[in-house]
Amino acid sequence: MQGPSDYPRDLAGYGRNSPDPRWPGRAPIAVQFVVNFEEGGERSILHGDATSEAFLSDVLGAVPWPNQRHMNVESMYEYGSRAGFWRLLRLFQARQCRPTVFGVATALEKNPDIVAAMKEAQWEIASHGLKWIDYKDFEYAAERADLAEAVRIHTAVTGERPLGWYTGRNSPHTLKAVLDDGGFLYSSDSYADDLPYWVKGPKGPHVIIPYSLDVNDMRFVNAQGYSSAQDFFMYLRDTFDVLYTEGATMPKMMSVGLHCRLVGRPGRLAALEKFFDHIAKHERVWLPTRLDIATHWHSEHKELAKNARSVG
Repeated sequence: MQGPSDYPRDLAGYGRNSPDPRWPGRAPIAVQFVVNFEEGGERSILHGDATSEAFLSDVLGAVPWPNQRHMNVESMYEYGSRAGFWRLLRLFQARQCRPTVFGVATALEKNPDIVAAMKEAQWEIASHGLKWIDYKDFEYAAERADLAEAVRIHTAVTGERPLGWYTGRNSPHTLKAVLDDGGFLYSSDSYADDLPYWVKGPKGPHVIIPYSLDVNDMRFVNAQGYSSAQDFFMYLRDTFDVLYTEGATMPKMMSVGLHCRLVGRPGRLAALEKFFDHIAKHERVWLPTRLDIATHWHSEHKELAKNARSVG
């Protein structure tokens, strides 16, 4: 039987007494928005893949088509880059909030005007991998090679290497590949906590900033999902309210996951507009990028790194 010391997963976390994150301005909550940019990086025979894309579009029940293009799915991804991104850009600029982009390298490469707009708005552009594909069956060497190529392309098209990483459809090798690269200030392939935490790596301690799939617009197109903008807004509001109340004694972070082709639709964007209105009614809410959080954690919480666990 495996005991707690030799089991490769951490089921305890911070336990009864989570640390005070000491957010800037003594904020009781950090609300962090992620805009996933995947349009042009999804599976397609045009991109050398064996099948069409079947994940996260409004073609509900779509399945991969071997050796064929799925024109409806393709056009729904195109909506994200043609219309949805610009709608989100206008909203975030109007609300004076800078999100983090999880940018697929090959998608960024195909959309130079969008990359320019992200940079002009001073959004953080983290890496979302080389392509928007599933890595569960990849061997380590192949996944590591894709990570290196993603960093190369990202650096070429944005002008600087990414400091954050999120694969999404990851594998047991993903974190090892990130740690072996050694150039990331944080990564986010975890949903395990409401605060960042450290892990041990071969090149020193590494910060994990957990992400969220429940506070995420992907539920507009998934089972047990949101049927309207009001559903999404209510979940955003309720998550915020619970964390804001807890924040009087135990501040936490809230991650909001967005996709240009999903929440970028007009009838769904209303949820974000209402949520920003709700946030504005509260004092001392910090709206950082993930890089802001990582920089804060490196500056303020190095002492927590001594308790970091090795990656299993």
